[in-house]
Amino acid sequence: MGLYSFCLFTTNAQNTLQEYKNIYPNYNELVVNDVQNYNITIEDKKLKIIQDNHYESIILTANGIQNNKESFSYSELIKLKSYDAYSIINENGKERKIKVTQTTEKQAQESSVFYNDVKERVLTFPNLEAGSKKVYDYQTEFMDPYLLHKFIFGNNIPIQNSSLEIKTDKEITIGYKIFNDPNNNIIFSKTEKKGKWIYKWTLKNITPLKFENNSPGFLYIVPHINIYIKDYIIDNKVIEVLGNENKLFEYYKGFVKNLNQKENVDLKALSLDLTKNHINDADKIKSIFYWVKNNIKYIAFENGYEGFIPREANFVFERKFGDCKDMASIISSMAKYANIKNVNLAWIGTRTIPYSYAEIPTPSVDNHMIAIFKDGEDYLFLDATDKETRYGIPTAFIQGKEAMLNENGSYKIISVPVVAAEKNEIKEVVKLAIEKNKLIGSGKLELQGYNRSHTLSRIGDASNKTRFEMIKEMVLKGNNKFNLKEYSEENQEERDKPYVINFNFDLDNYIVKVDKEIYINLFLDKIYDKMIIEKGRISKYEFEFLTYFNTRYELEIPQNCSIKYLPKNFTLDNELLKADFIYEIKNNTLLLNIQLKQKKILLENTDFQLWNETIKKLKNNYTETLILLEK
Repeated sequence: MGLYSFCLFTTNAQNTLQEYKNIYPNYNELVVNDVQNYNITIEDKKLKIIQDNHYESIILTANGIQNNKESFSYSELIKLKSYDAYSIINENGKERKIKVTQTTEKQAQESSVFYNDVKERVLTFPNLEAGSKKVYDYQTEFMDPYLLHKFIFGNNIPIQNSSLEIKTDKEITIGYKIFNDPNNNIIFSKTEKKGKWIYKWTLKNITPLKFENNSPGFLYIVPHINIYIKDYIIDNKVIEVLGNENKLFEYYKGFVKNLNQKENVDLKALSLDLTKNHINDADKIKSIFYWVKNNIKYIAFENGYEGFIPREANFVFERKFGDCKDMASIISSMAKYANIKNVNLAWIGTRTIPYSYAEIPTPSVDNHMIAIFKDGEDYLFLDATDKETRYGIPTAFIQGKEAMLNENGSYKIISVPVVAAEKNEIKEVVKLAIEKNKLIGSGKLELQGYNRSHTLSRIGDASNKTRFEMIKEMVLKGNNKFNLKEYSEENQEERDKPYVINFNFDLDNYIVKVDKEIYINLFLDKIYDKMIIEKGRISKYEFEFLTYFNTRYELEIPQNCSIKYLPKNFTLDNELLKADFIYEIKNNTLLLNIQLKQKKILLENTDFQLWNETIKKLKNNYTETLILLEK
């Protein structure tokens, strides 16, 4: 089959099943070998890149038999050349190979991608039992030298041996960057053999990845290597590939240099009509941006180089759907038709990617494309893939990232800001009264920024019954005796205005009455009270966005009651949160003003102790109870 020659077993291959179980207790399976090899050569005056992969695992317990499938991926740009797969079972004291015959090819699934050309080969291993092994090998050829993969030293099960080897002709120079190996556990060697350079990285005895909620992504924690080709020599001429931002930009620029050269009369007429009543460019581009959001449906389509090349604005306009690159294309084209200056294409990575351009200037830093409008000294990020996000703030998943802006044929690295908590305000006013040992109330909830857009995206076009339950969950107060009587909504279609919910409710079994004393806890919402970060957490803790909570409870004091105990005001301000709980008495009304502002979107491990201490202080104050005394 032409596969790279692999050693089937490691030096520990003679270990008995029990010895493996002793070394790796409490695990159902062990990856014995996860090995990847590149052979990069120059043939016919161009690069040839062959990748060989070898995977071998052993089933340690009966429960491990359930994991009888493995898979690998390939595409038009990374072509599958050959593969082989088999089970190894113990039969009368001897090992026997049973070839995998049950395989299927399916489209690989990616979040937010409707279609791409990446195929996944799924292998089903037969006759597995404790002590059996799953082995597969496959070979691919990279058709584009700019698109080498990262290699990851990790899995959701333990790995005994993991290694990456790159063999190159001496005329080829590679670059690499190692991530998440602070103690330098990955062993590196560079040797020369038969006129070739051989680079090798090895990591042994790797514990399983721990997947934790609110993690920014496994690339932030798993040890891995990003590799790339710097340059190669043909006929004494150095051909540069990657290695700095400018080289990456030149690669990207090749995909857009001939974009939108042909005029579309209808699209031009629409662009001029949308902007005819606006004087400044900011208002003009806003009208175009909202038209694209309302009329071009986001569907990600990636097939070969279509994953990099935006489609013509004319084509996107005709079929009324497209992916992120297509939306960037039509926005920039419509801006040009409307004579709006400084609207250009930009490449960017979402927050699941932890790299900067300075760290690793390769296509691995980007997985998204947008348009950017430069308004004076300000940059506005025009990402139409999120239908609800308003003009003026970026989509939540690119906050804090870098964009590579194509500005008149040159590049500029632009930092996307993290949107301030105040722009994502949750403002609520709740009026309360006591009626027959029950709280009755009315409220007005206003959601701005990401809280507005994400809420409306989640609700969508839900049916009346489902919508009622979703609204009830949003405005629920006190306990499960909360009864939402009715609600109304405002500004669902007005992106620049807060989404408003007006509601009426009653709340039973919440007031506590002992003789003539009435106990009421006015913290009907206890923000973050369950968000204690567990001890031993590995990954950072990420919030989707920052929020400013601004709540006021207004309790009407019954005429036959006086205030016996009023809780003290509370103020807290540190680098993670700012909180103010202020009580006021106005006439016969008691006010509790709650203001709570997040300051940090990504908590580092060094922040966890302060965060937990802060939450405990909030919880202590949430227990403070107002006492009324009947006259």
